[in-house]
Amino acid sequence: MSTSGLTDAPSFSGCFHCGLPVPDGAHYPIQFENQTKQACCRGCQAVAQTIIDSGQGAYYTHRTVLPATPQQAEAELAQMGLYDLPEIQESFVRTESENIREAALILENIVCAACIWLNERHIAGLPGVLSVEINYATRRARVRWDNSRIQLSAILKAVSDIGYIAHPFDPGRSDDIYRRERNTAIKRLAIAGLGMMQVMMYALPTYTATDMTADIRLLMSWASLVLTIPVVLYSAWPFFIGAWRDVKRRMLGMDVPVALGIGTAFVASVYSTFSGHGEVYYDSVTMFVFLLLTGRFLEMNARRRAGAAVEELVKLIPAATTRLPHWPMRNEEQVPVARLAVGDHVLVRPGETLPADGEVVEGDSAVSEAMLTGESLPVSKSVHAKVVGGSLNQASPLVVRVEKLGADTRLASIVRLLDRAQSEKPRIGQLADRAAAWFVGLLLVITFFVGLAWYVIDPSRTLWIVVSILVVTCPCALGLATPAALTTGTGRLTRLGLLTTRGHALETLARATDLVFDKTGTLTHGRLSVRRVLPLGDRSAEEVSRIAAALEAGSEHPIARALREAGSASLTASNVHNTPGRGVEGTINGLSYRLGSPRYAAAGEMPPESDSSASWVALAQGSETIAWFALADSLRADASAALVALQELGVRLHLLSGDAEPAVKAVAQQLGIVEWHAGALPEDKLAYVKALQQQGRIVAMVGDGINDAPVLAGAQVSIAMGEGADVAQAAADMVMLGSRLGTLSEGVALARKTQHIIRQNLGWALGYNVIAIPAAALGYVTPWMAGIGMSASSLLVVLNALRLSDFKSSESEIRIQDSEKKPREATALNLTPDP
Repeated sequence: MSTSGLTDAPSFSGCFHCGLPVPDGAHYPIQFENQTKQACCRGCQAVAQTIIDSGQGAYYTHRTVLPATPQQAEAELAQMGLYDLPEIQESFVRTESENIREAALILENIVCAACIWLNERHIAGLPGVLSVEINYATRRARVRWDNSRIQLSAILKAVSDIGYIAHPFDPGRSDDIYRRERNTAIKRLAIAGLGMMQVMMYALPTYTATDMTADIRLLMSWASLVLTIPVVLYSAWPFFIGAWRDVKRRMLGMDVPVALGIGTAFVASVYSTFSGHGEVYYDSVTMFVFLLLTGRFLEMNARRRAGAAVEELVKLIPAATTRLPHWPMRNEEQVPVARLAVGDHVLVRPGETLPADGEVVEGDSAVSEAMLTGESLPVSKSVHAKVVGGSLNQASPLVVRVEKLGADTRLASIVRLLDRAQSEKPRIGQLADRAAAWFVGLLLVITFFVGLAWYVIDPSRTLWIVVSILVVTCPCALGLATPAALTTGTGRLTRLGLLTTRGHALETLARATDLVFDKTGTLTHGRLSVRRVLPLGDRSAEEVSRIAAALEAGSEHPIARALREAGSASLTASNVHNTPGRGVEGTINGLSYRLGSPRYAAAGEMPPESDSSASWVALAQGSETIAWFALADSLRADASAALVALQELGVRLHLLSGDAEPAVKAVAQQLGIVEWHAGALPEDKLAYVKALQQQGRIVAMVGDGINDAPVLAGAQVSIAMGEGADVAQAAADMVMLGSRLGTLSEGVALARKTQHIIRQNLGWALGYNVIAIPAAALGYVTPWMAGIGMSASSLLVVLNALRLSDFKSSESEIRIQDSEKKPREATALNLTPDP
């Protein structure tokens, strides 16, 4: 055997790492032994180059042929323990602490909800595995483990031991797997369809002809057998593999009764053909194999569509980007995003997607974050602005310094939380799963006794009645009822701008009776702005605004930022002295100025207007007051319409705030909130929510600040503003990705519709089986009819769930959208508590 390396076999035309064909136009180079090799996708490129760079290139050197399949490549790597190398884990493993790791994996050979259940149960049983969540729609698994007790390679091997294949997740590989499985499914379906049509041609004369001789009838049976063999051994092979896998694990999945039905009918038909007497069922076998495969194929496509929201988010990060390696020099290089490091500078041209989270260091542009936040309007970005990986640059070039990469980005966090929410099942879903787990065992018992009864009543009908019972039942519909609806509902909600982070959130939000709001940063923008400028004497508003901006040039206080935004930076102040809690003084063009509270800058003089909704700041030159500035927070543009929409949905509204009573009262009166409380401390807010819960109310809490974290954790369902504190988002069950309050009413409406769909699905699944099993047991359902019923039951559940992906806003939500588009004068509100 040659060990001179892959250079001895230059004819390899597939991917250097996995062996798949390299797509036309793909360019993912791998540097190995001074030669450039090609990979089929970004994931293979990153893994292969990391293996080589980490000194493990012997894997490729001693490999004389490419793997027969990509799965073989993954198995070889897992056996070698290469996936345990920190360099390789960087792209798909997140380190939570010294030993706690979380990996994003994708599973192959998943065909139904029972496969998800089997994998979750098997992986969770491994010593050292802390949790496992598998997304039904995307087949993406998130596994947390203690690296001191179990290695990732052992987890991958455990998955392969039960007949499935796990890979590190990569968007390109996910698409490749889907295309490969879809092509295989089409081939199996085509063979089954052709076989069914030909067998039916031979079967029809035996049903209709009255003068057919026994020899001709036997010839027809032999011809049907020849045509049925490829259907059973190729098209139906996944059912037998799945059944054998379940039996080995001492479990009863959906493939067990299907394989029993197909196998029993086929073996009985073969026996009749060889013995020359008895009935044959080749037409029934080929027909329900074709129908079952048709149902699974349509379900596969529907499942792909249901998980489209997550897949769209995952694919937002580009494969390559333009790096400026010697910034501020402008020399450029194209690099894979996987090669970026924190601190790198990247150039993002108009029309390109930002590759990572970072800060703008040069440029002024508009960036669309629609896919991340649901906000349709682009956001202005200039120097020092934070940008999010996956957002689209629209106007002009930006140079961005990379701050977060991979699993640490906001996009990765959104995907991770969405995966968790879609994998966690509410109580009704857990009940359905337990029922489905016992369903197959009960079905086999029923089939056995029904078969005995028919053997006594009419032995000639026993076989096809037993086959019909085995095929017609469908626990998969029970298993799919909840995850299909949850996946589609949470995906649609994410596109609207409301991220679900806990599985119970949609169910609880649908039942919510009361919605409690914090004020600052939730109903209001949470930042001060200059609402009015009142110059005195012959001075202009522009002049006094420039003076105030110069005095506050070096401060990061909210009032200072508001004054700087209101005036231009054309003047420079010197000898600036800040008195905390009072104001600032300094010299401009030789004149002394003082800016701050009325007591500090205006010698106790009161503002010319009495307005409890504004905070007044005085500007004085020497001892003379020359201007007054009214600063205030403002309500969000859609706050009023959003709250009206919530009230129309029957939700009772509450307002809790730590601010002074005049400001809280002003907000409550303008928004029509009857129940409001001012001066509330965090413990007061929590006590208020607990009091509502003791009255039997289901409370949803909306907040944004650190002080809201306790009450967010205490509510039955909590919603944090996306612009709020990290600790508030960590305590919340849902996070608003944008600033549209209208998302709340849309979320409540969609949550209620999702629960309605789940109940419909469960009702259909239970009702179908309650009717289908007795009908089959009484002999009213033929095997081909059973195949149609079984396929249709699962497909109907998925298609019903897909109605959520087309969820439309009601009239109240449309009014909210209109209110956002129309320019309106914001109502100013005081944020500062009374002294």
